[in-house]
Amino acid sequence: MNNLEIQAILNQLGEGVPPGSQLILVGGGALALLGNPRPTFDLDFWGDDIHPNELHRAILEIAAELKIHVEPVPLERFIPLPQGSAQRNLYIGQFGNLEVYVADPYSLALSKLDRGFDSDLDDIVFLVGKGFVEFQELERIVQNALSQAGKFDFNPDILAHFSELRRRLSKSSLA
Repeated sequence: MNNLEIQAILNQLGEGVPPGSQLILVGGGALALLGNPRPTFDLDFWGDDIHPNELHRAILEIAAELKIHVEPVPLERFIPLPQGSAQRNLYIGQFGNLEVYVADPYSLALSKLDRGFDSDLDDIVFLVGKGFVEFQELERIVQNALSQAGKFDFNPDILAHFSELRRRLSKSSLA
């Protein structure tokens, strides 16, 4: 899916949810809405994957009818949310009854850094290159997160992922 396809899906979801509904996107779909050219195959949103709330259940049902893969992601269970993350959510727009945001870019970057796939590191390079994330602030956030690593299941290679990110950013003159 690309940006236009995601917007069309959001319009369809917005038709089937109650007025005043809000959705915070994470993952590749969120980045596509920010302009990342890399396509995505699903639409992830911030939510409880075990006990979805009424809105999220409605979104999952509509998506199943449309044969679209959507998934709630409990981001706060995977990473320590950086201070001020809720205030950094990015407003995308109104899609019918659905107000859509992209999750805090620093939280997205931290979660992608933890996972550490090549595509994740490329996504962080995109976020830095487009000015959504400042590298020095991300470095500070990573250091803070590492002090809380015992409460989360951080990838033991997260520092190696960060070194590789620094290398990629240096190569593109962004670090």
